[in-house]
Amino acid sequence: MTEGSSVDLIRLADRESSLEVRVLGRTMPGVLTLHDYLDAEIVVTSGFARGRLDVCLAPEDLDSWSQVLEELTAGRSAVWMDDGRNPEIRFEPSGQDGVAVFVVEDMAASRTSVRVPVRLADGWADEHHERLHRVRAAWPQEVVETSPGAYEWRR
Repeated sequence: MTEGSSVDLIRLADRESSLEVRVLGRTMPGVLTLHDYLDAEIVVTSGFARGRLDVCLAPEDLDSWSQVLEELTAGRSAVWMDDGRNPEIRFEPSGQDGVAVFVVEDMAASRTSVRVPVRLADGWADEHHERLHRVRAAWPQEVVETSPGAYEWRR
């Protein structure tokens, strides 16, 4: 990745609404304990609301997103980033074919939430698996925790 470039981890959009999670880069490149953390932003747009939130993604957030994708692909509800560090994102089937509802809830900082329906494009799941792969390729995990609180560079 070049300096200043970003990769969309999530981009669910139709003509009226969208949810994007854009990865901007490493939080603290070269600092052993924070090197694998990624700065990102959540951007929500709809005919009624627009909002942007800064977040910090831990390596386990990417693993969790992979699991959430599996749930969504199977047509089940799922929750991502529900650990209290970041805004929580819930995904729910709407009951309408091809439409999902996402809820972004930021109770820790702004104490706001937004609930937005979006029509899913054909092939959205495969596209999001590819997006996850691009994020991991751009910012590979380079630090390993050898024991609780002890870190070293991956060889």
